[in-house]
Amino acid sequence: MGNSALKAHLETSQKTGVFQLTGKGLAEFPEELQKLTGNLRTVDLSNNKIEVLPAFIGGFQQLKSLTISSNKLTSLPNDIGKLKKLETLILNGNHLNHLPSSLGQLKSLRTLNLSGNHFKEFPSGLGTLRQLDVLDLSKNKIHVVPAEVAELQAIEINLNQNQISTLCPEVSRAPRLKVLRLEENCLELSSIPISILSDSQVSLLSVEGNLFEVKTLRDLEGYDKYMERFTATKKKFA
Repeated sequence: MGNSALKAHLETSQKTGVFQLTGKGLAEFPEELQKLTGNLRTVDLSNNKIEVLPAFIGGFQQLKSLTISSNKLTSLPNDIGKLKKLETLILNGNHLNHLPSSLGQLKSLRTLNLSGNHFKEFPSGLGTLRQLDVLDLSKNKIHVVPAEVAELQAIEINLNQNQISTLCPEVSRAPRLKVLRLEENCLELSSIPISILSDSQVSLLSVEGNLFEVKTLRDLEGYDKYMERFTATKKKFA
């Protein structure tokens, strides 16, 4: 991509607060963006070949939305935790297998998409994200949903297409969790904690494509209570 084209993009971004450069084969995060740290609110660099996010990403204090999906990121810099206004972080389709602890400092973050990465463990330290609404960890290689999930504020957690065989009962204590997606995993019926059905806020438990027939869920204790929540939610949106 020529310098003149990039320059034109930068000039537009200065006016709009939006920088979008997708599918251009970029190998690096454009250094020229440093000139716009004060006024960029949205950055979209999806479908490129970026391997590293530079530390100067922490300087974008006005940034509300950062999309770097379908690149080649293997890690994130600690400085990402400085983005206090960031509400949306879309990193699906990269090579990430861990997160920096500083990510837990993103106090405005509402949506975190880590689908299609290389996570083998459920990432820790997300309980401090008090505004988090949606966490997407689908299409990874996670085996266990740990007790720590009870600390998450998320309304929806998507764990479809992992390798999950263990679901800790503490998940039922997640205070705002309404939608738990666990399709196409390795769960047995006996792996579904009764407390998720009887004592949680979950009103949509999606478990198609596991090692049991979905209709056998009805035989579990607490299923009636779950169905009450499911039906009430359906009526609300009808």
